[in-house]
Amino acid sequence: MAMKEFKRIGILTSGGDAPGMNAAIRSVVRTAISRGVECMGIYRGYRGLIEGDIKLLDMRSVSNIINHGGTVLYSDRCPEFKTEEGMREAIANCRRFGIDGIVAIGGDGTFRGATDLTEHGIPCVALPGTIDNDITSTDYSIGFDTAVNTTIEMVDRLRDTCESHARCNVVEVMGRDAGDIALETAIAVGASAVAIKEIPFDEAAVLEDLRISREKGKRNFIIVVSEGVPGYAEQLTKTVEEKTGIETRFARFAHVVRGGSPTLRDRMLGSRVGAYAVERLLEGMSNLVICERKGEIVSMDIGEALILDRMYKDKLKDGDLEKFAPETVANMRDFCKQKFDAFKKLYDLAYEISR
Repeated sequence: MAMKEFKRIGILTSGGDAPGMNAAIRSVVRTAISRGVECMGIYRGYRGLIEGDIKLLDMRSVSNIINHGGTVLYSDRCPEFKTEEGMREAIANCRRFGIDGIVAIGGDGTFRGATDLTEHGIPCVALPGTIDNDITSTDYSIGFDTAVNTTIEMVDRLRDTCESHARCNVVEVMGRDAGDIALETAIAVGASAVAIKEIPFDEAAVLEDLRISREKGKRNFIIVVSEGVPGYAEQLTKTVEEKTGIETRFARFAHVVRGGSPTLRDRMLGSRVGAYAVERLLEGMSNLVICERKGEIVSMDIGEALILDRMYKDKLKDGDLEKFAPETVANMRDFCKQKFDAFKKLYDLAYEISR
């Protein structure tokens, strides 16, 4: 599809909100307008697309939003979008509002929705927006850096009290099935240990390290646990106190880390991928996810990105790889190996410098 055929595009945010989404929205709107294309804000994600909650955005519509967390377009989860009736309503509203293509910001559920729309004749490009950083195809997702920095600040505050009272704090952090927030936080705050879903946790060794450190005079201890290990943080809190005699408290930061003003990195990432998405869409490309890899902004087929994600998380289903050439599958496996090797290297670093 040639650039001149695009008169109007839409933009939506779906799934969990993430700091930096507003930077991406601003970038998409202003890049489109600068290229002579109107931009429609689709409010409340795919639900808003079904219900027609859509408004024209101009340059001023996105002024003074880059420094705010959350998403000015709001978000919602919409099971109805997965139905044929819901899809028909969404397509009808695209026609009604003259939307020629859509930029969708969110996680894997958002990506699947973008693919469905593309298959029904509405070209889509997706941007990874999730604090969990659990999108395999990209090194960083919008919101991750802010969430980690918020978590670090909160742990640093906890450590002050731990030192004063000679305590240990077991901290559960967000991340669902991904341990990125937990792992990078643990390294950055100098935690005594970190427990994540991806790598087995040696509880006995950690308890012994805590006992030895206390005997040597250490007063404060922080253990970071990812919510991807359900219920373990509270259990570990009791175990540490029972087995080591160190007074131990539990803290769960939960959704607090979703909010707040985005960091430089998230503002930059949102701005860069937003502009890149519009450029690819206007060039006639669609069904793409825009990623950051080794500092560069690149694109990847959404279908391949979703399968890559399943491969990395060991969730492949029968037939998932059939449509890919052997060489492509080999490259995907190599990509996953390199990604996990880098992750494991960080985990080894966290353990080595925790004592």
